[in-house]
Amino acid sequence: QVQLVESGGGLVQPGGSLRLSCAASGSIFSGNTMAWYRQPPGKGRDVVATITSDGTGNYVDSVKGRFTISRDNARNTMYLRMNSLKPEDTAVYYCNAAKYSARATWGQGTQVTVSS
Repeated sequence: QVQLVESGGGLVQPGGSLRLSCAASGSIFSGNTMAWYRQPPGKGRDVVATITSDGTGNYVDSVKGRFTISRDNARNTMYLRMNSLKPEDTAVYYCNAAKYSARATWGQGTQVTVSS
């Protein structure tokens, strides 16, 4: 049973930065494209960024140039560096496999709140 644990969220002022971490037990990282997702208050969960097994990242337009996704396959860990944060980035952030059939049970997520 794969477990996903997200951490690193918090309250930050607009323009600030955070780095999120995703630690996985089990083999979900092996060969899979992984992704960060977010769920704003009252809305559904959507993908923010993906990263292939060889480290190629892709981003939704709203975070391009501000967020950087990375992974450490040896440590089964993935990161999301978030710079120039905006109030609209406020959400619970989750990690999981990008492909539906490869996904594990969702973790608890980590809350990111951008507010002055």
